[in-house]
Amino acid sequence: MSCYYVIGVRIDNRVNVSLKLQEVLTKNGCKIKARLGLHEVSEDACANDGLIILQLCGELKEVEQLVKDLNNLEGVKAKLIDLN
Repeated sequence: MSCYYVIGVRIDNRVNVSLKLQEVLTKNGCKIKARLGLHEVSEDACANDGLIILQLCGELKEVEQLVKDLNNLEGVKAKLIDLN
């Protein structure tokens, strides 16, 4: 089992997609070693788009399925970086 997979996820509409996105991430929670969420914040606003960076452990086939599941969500774009 390798832990050298990184997925970059761009979310265009965090408010509308957050529930479905969280369901996909929870379903794959045992494969996610690290998760970092980034979005713009100011005193008067919170951006509706953002980035999530995931470090995954598991088999490549499982990681590729997660990327596919993420890309099936409207407003989400995910890309895999295989560092093996």
